[in-house]
Amino acid sequence: MTPGARFGMLVRMQEASGASGGLVGRLRNAEASSRVTTFELFFDLVYVFAFTQVSRLMAETHSAFGILQALVVLALMWWTWAAFGWLANQAPADQPVMRVGMSAAMIAVFVAALVIPESYEDLPGGWHGPLVLALAYTLVRLIHMALYIVAAGDDAALRRQVLVTQAVAMAPASTALIVGAVVGGPWQTWIWLAAFAYDAVLTWASSRGGGGWRIHSTAHWTERYGLIVILALGESIVAIGVGVAREPIDAPITAGVVLAVVLSILLWWAYFGRLAEAGEHALERREGPARVVLALHAYTYVHLVIVAGVILTALGVEEAMAHIGDAEPFGWFGASALAAGLGAYVAATVVFARLVGGRWPVTRIIGALVLAASVPLLAIVAPMAALAIAVGVLGAMLIAESAIGVRAAATE
Repeated sequence: MTPGARFGMLVRMQEASGASGGLVGRLRNAEASSRVTTFELFFDLVYVFAFTQVSRLMAETHSAFGILQALVVLALMWWTWAAFGWLANQAPADQPVMRVGMSAAMIAVFVAALVIPESYEDLPGGWHGPLVLALAYTLVRLIHMALYIVAAGDDAALRRQVLVTQAVAMAPASTALIVGAVVGGPWQTWIWLAAFAYDAVLTWASSRGGGGWRIHSTAHWTERYGLIVILALGESIVAIGVGVAREPIDAPITAGVVLAVVLSILLWWAYFGRLAEAGEHALERREGPARVVLALHAYTYVHLVIVAGVILTALGVEEAMAHIGDAEPFGWFGASALAAGLGAYVAATVVFARLVGGRWPVTRIIGALVLAASVPLLAIVAPMAALAIAVGVLGAMLIAESAIGVRAAATE
């Protein structure tokens, strides 16, 4: 019996048995009070490995084009994670069919993550790495589609939306990924980038006005995205130790650790200080299609840039910590990764704040511009000084923002 047949038999058995917990003939829908399940947290662990592999790919290529290649792979991994975020908000992951399907997807995601270091240059021996990644990605998307159709139940509009989106966006994009893997060479990067862009744009176009999608629990939704930001921030913490794990502890390493950990704390503050709560309140104030549109724009799309910013920052931190005691200039690669990562992260929070709050946060706009413009300065100073400057700019931005917020609250 094929895996597809076994999955179908499991669905029919569950429908016939009318399993407990409100499951009668179909998967039960999430409720407004639903929260993230422990199985979803377990599912997300494979993405911790994926983030680490993306960072490894960036560090090994050590070039702007290599960073672009790694970001394309990150975008593909993100697209699978976001897809299951939508699914789990429709049907809780603590149901047997969901657990079976998501377990199969976990295995496929892990295989894809495993071959990230050879996603563009196949290693001698074994299977063709780029093709394995493309096929594993396609399998994850097919599992997601099957589960979503089952989860839709009697909701004809949602079933139609799932089928249309997968046929118009996912199928051509997955085909292009396989073609790109076979073609190889420089063309592979551009084909994969075009495939992701096509999928993302067509998904957005087919979901205008909310489409047939549903957001059942705002608490679950915002908590799930908050947790993936935490997992990405964990990569920034890991990066601190990667550069100095085999070095004897001394004063420069200790000072560098202090600066790098403070930088991670500031990244946490920039998102969770006020924005995370503001996002949940904004979703709660909306209903139906308006809620779906906000969830799609502010979370599915904008949070990709937030996570990419953290991973780029982690690369810059790792580069700095690897040479933390040196007096030589930091260099353009490490400076660009650090400043571009922080700038992208702050800029993404600017857009997020605008979408959920209705105002442009001027302080953050200035901070993003200063960080982007700081690349030449960071490149010519020592790694320790580069970290100190990054901490100073980000910290000053957040302190100024808090002070302005306190004064504004006092005058209201």
